[in-house]
Amino acid sequence: MADRLPPPSFPSERAASLTADELRRTLDDGGELALLDVRDHGVYARGHLLLASSAPFWRLELDIHALVPRPATRIVVLADDALAEQAAHKLGRLGYSDVRVLEGGNAAWTAAGGHLFSGTNVLGKAFGEIIEHDLGTPYIDAAELKRRLDRQDKLVVIDSRTTEEFQAFSLDGAHSLPGAEIVYRISQVVPDDQTPIIVNCAGRTRSIVGAQTLINAGIPNPVLSLKDGTMAWLMNGDTLRHGARQAIAAPRGQALALAQARAARVAERAGVRAIDATTLARLEARQDRSLFRFDIRHRTEYLAGHLPGWRWAPGGQLVQASDEYIGVRNAEVVLADWDGVRAQTTAAWLAQLGWTVYTYAPGQLAQLETGPEPRTLGNAYRSATPWVSPDQARQWQADHETLLIDIEDSIAHARQHVAGARFVAPSRLRAYLDAHASGRRVILVSADGILAASAARELGWQGLDDIHALQGGTAQWVALDLPTAAGKSDILTGDDDTWHGPYVFDTLEQRNAKFNDYLQWEVELAPRLAQEPGLAISLKASVSSRATARPA
Repeated sequence: MADRLPPPSFPSERAASLTADELRRTLDDGGELALLDVRDHGVYARGHLLLASSAPFWRLELDIHALVPRPATRIVVLADDALAEQAAHKLGRLGYSDVRVLEGGNAAWTAAGGHLFSGTNVLGKAFGEIIEHDLGTPYIDAAELKRRLDRQDKLVVIDSRTTEEFQAFSLDGAHSLPGAEIVYRISQVVPDDQTPIIVNCAGRTRSIVGAQTLINAGIPNPVLSLKDGTMAWLMNGDTLRHGARQAIAAPRGQALALAQARAARVAERAGVRAIDATTLARLEARQDRSLFRFDIRHRTEYLAGHLPGWRWAPGGQLVQASDEYIGVRNAEVVLADWDGVRAQTTAAWLAQLGWTVYTYAPGQLAQLETGPEPRTLGNAYRSATPWVSPDQARQWQADHETLLIDIEDSIAHARQHVAGARFVAPSRLRAYLDAHASGRRVILVSADGILAASAARELGWQGLDDIHALQGGTAQWVALDLPTAAGKSDILTGDDDTWHGPYVFDTLEQRNAKFNDYLQWEVELAPRLAQEPGLAISLKASVSSRATARPA
């Protein structure tokens, strides 16, 4: 790394702040609030405020517009004082005008009696536990399901995870119906009204929510969730299949009409309101409220044609992981309703989680755009991106004076990375460069090059030079058939960058320990929500199985 440039002129004034007591009152005042934890995601997962979204400092240019689309939204930044200050000023450069930091960060919150929660998607997973506890959602354990399958009992197993997760692994014979698809397509896989339906996921939440979705919709079949999902299945010594692909047809005629009627009743009980184009335009034009617009159909349908500017969010994921998609508490949410089923059932769950949610049915003549979700990147710097092509990077590698540093995802790095690259979590990058990069050229690597470009500009802003970003990232490097490697030996910062969940393991002993720890963590979530501020959970649209016995 060459000589340092003069340091940038950081703002001399401190960012506005608020105390932990003031934050607690703000969470309960009913106004919009974006609570952003700007530490690396893996650090966030070790302990964070319940309603905080993970918005790592080094990813703000990439993620902030999707999480907080309205620049005037109240934002509270969570981190230690120095990082929080940096993030507040960066958000200011990105155009956000009402940004405060929590004085003293998480330590001050706990000192004032607040709680921290480990893990990810905590609110959605706690919601699943509340559903099972309060409604008595029926379940079957893995050993009993195995006995029934071995006896060739008449039953149908539904996997409520995403299509990609289903392809990675699934129970043999299971049908792939991601959360929003369950009521919509259930008639295509269940032969009659008596066949028991078992809903599974990788753990607990989507099994419970999926089963309860069918119960809420009035499906006459016996419905059960698979207790502890495929974790329990594997710990019992059973195996999973890999690479399964399915395309279950959409319902037509009477089957579609029945699904629509069932979904409409659930949405009505939840207070979900359908809006027309005029009302949608009025919501979109408001300057004092944030609006999130989602298309929750299957990815292939979204790619084939969606409303301009609308984001894609698989319905089941939007319920479980709302903190990843909606970064503003008390914002308004609109779901595109293409079939009268999927948006209705998803909206009903979001309403019970406390969101103000509407459905909108696009007309047959609606203007559509194709392709992947639109992505808006912020610009917090005045400098151009210091790109380097893969060919140039290969030449620079040969002189042994160039450091390649992968910064995106340590789990992906272990699977495959640019040969010679080390992995450093973004928050540890500056310290690593100060210690190891003197007199050396640096190339930052990320999945597609976008994060690396943002990090290179940030380091330039901080006064470092000769920092470059690999154009096209790892994806382009692999596409050009350039040398790659695999393994964990070059990961220098552990799991700081991302959450290494229960399915990331090296040995069976470690796997089982992580599974048990995760399941215990999940079961214990619900009671911890009792005293949390800012919650408005209600199960008003749901049907209790405690009141009406449902045969298994």
